[in-house]
Amino acid sequence: MGWMIGRAAVVSDPEAARRKALEKLQGLAEMDDPETLVVPILIDAILIAEAYRGARHQITQLPELTQSVDALLRELTIIEKSAQWAAE
Repeated sequence: MGWMIGRAAVVSDPEAARRKALEKLQGLAEMDDPETLVVPILIDAILIAEAYRGARHQITQLPELTQSVDALLRELTIIEKSAQWAAE
């Protein structure tokens, strides 16, 4: 996904990374039922944070924890593309 915020960007300028993420999330208003996607992501974010807390090894659950994030990003990308096509 082209908009992804890389680790280097987050580490070097966290505020700019937050602004970029917030800009992307503004598309939530156009979704039919954003809560069904957002709540599981918040839960996953909590689990990710807890999994990383004090960890000194590779987190094996990370791919499963990021599935809902990927689903949300796909939906937001579809909304953005639809808006671009409608404007053309």
